[in-house]
Amino acid sequence: VQLVESGGGLVQPGGSLRLSCAASGFTFSSYVMSWYRQAPGKERELVAAITGGGGGTNYADSVKGRFTISRDNAKNTVYLQMSSLKPEDTAVYYCKAASPFTRAAYWGQGTQVTVSS
Repeated sequence: VQLVESGGGLVQPGGSLRLSCAASGFTFSSYVMSWYRQAPGKERELVAAITGGGGGTNYADSVKGRFTISRDNAKNTVYLQMSSLKPEDTAVYYCKAASPFTRAAYWGQGTQVTVSS
């Protein structure tokens, strides 16, 4: 099983980034995919999640209206489109795959997002 995040970087406040997470080694379309983030000195928190078929999504209140999670099951990839970025969005962003049927869960290695002028 492998989850590989990409797309992080340095962006100015108000800017946009799109994160990608490419998955392999499991039946991607059967798993709920999520993005989490962890800022220095803080606990890891859920940012957004999407069901296997893509019909259901959930967002943290702090990112509603600014971030959009989506997935392409043909490409085994989940995305996080981030807009109107704020300095408080600075964190390491992690991709997670979780089976709604078993206890199986997998994490990516993370990608750094820094919002600063």
